[in-house]
Amino acid sequence: MATKTLEMLSKSELYERAQAADVPGRSQMDKDELIEALSDGGHEPKSKPSTSKRSIWNGAITFGLITIPVGLYTATEDRDVSFHLLSGKDESRIEYKRVSSKTGREVDWDDIVKGYEYEKGKYVVFTPEELEQIAPESARSIDVVQFVDESEVDPIFFEKSYYVAPTDVAVKAYELFVRALAESGRVALAKVAIREKERLCILRVRDGMIVLETMKWPDEIRQAEFEQLEKKPRVSAQELKMARQLIDQLTGEFDPKVFEDSYRRRLEEAIEDTIEGNEITVNPAEAPTEKVVDLLEALKASVEQSKTRRSA
Repeated sequence: MATKTLEMLSKSELYERAQAADVPGRSQMDKDELIEALSDGGHEPKSKPSTSKRSIWNGAITFGLITIPVGLYTATEDRDVSFHLLSGKDESRIEYKRVSSKTGREVDWDDIVKGYEYEKGKYVVFTPEELEQIAPESARSIDVVQFVDESEVDPIFFEKSYYVAPTDVAVKAYELFVRALAESGRVALAKVAIREKERLCILRVRDGMIVLETMKWPDEIRQAEFEQLEKKPRVSAQELKMARQLIDQLTGEFDPKVFEDSYRRRLEEAIEDTIEGNEITVNPAEAPTEKVVDLLEALKASVEQSKTRRSA
């Protein structure tokens, strides 16, 4: 099926197709990744994450009168272990079918349209062609609207990362933009439309190339309101001093290579043990305690424990 047709499907529809194609890791994929996986035939992921050779979007970076033709490539991927849903009685695969709520009959993909429910049981129906006509102006451009200091952008807005790579004819203009952006110490705030949705985004330099971070719109960020935080308890100077000392003890250079997904590793080991016929030992997790402790004594003990670990 053509990519254009896949783009017209909802995430739930894409997931159903990914399930039928037995795409690994589909339960953790977002809409863009489902489209990319289905377009590539649902192949097994590589042993190490790498950039796909197929761009998920093609257009151009525009700022002022400058136009730089580019493509977007998914920069991250989920590596979680994927499970199938089976019947507990005979371990047969569970299938999902598209069934009409009115007739109870299965509906073909070609007969499915999109509808917005404005009243109970009443819908406004759109064809793919109509949705294309109302696509935003930024459908084929990353339109830079201003440059800002990166520290001004709260990470809560960030959604997903993409590599931005130039076409063959735009390498020089792209390199100029990369160097100018890096030397400015700023990021570019822009608008882009991907998969039928216009998004706010920033462009930043990482390892000599542009990374695009899609962002939530301001009205998509929830207000933090918690009654338990309305009262401000008294914090002593000694408690604050010990807490800052503990932070200092645990401060170091960020090295992502020292971290690993320990749950995924244990899960993969459990799968291998089961395949080989070995018994899996289950260690029940301890429930977190809500027992009130002496905060200052706990801080002192934590500092001492941190000192011991660093000297070991």
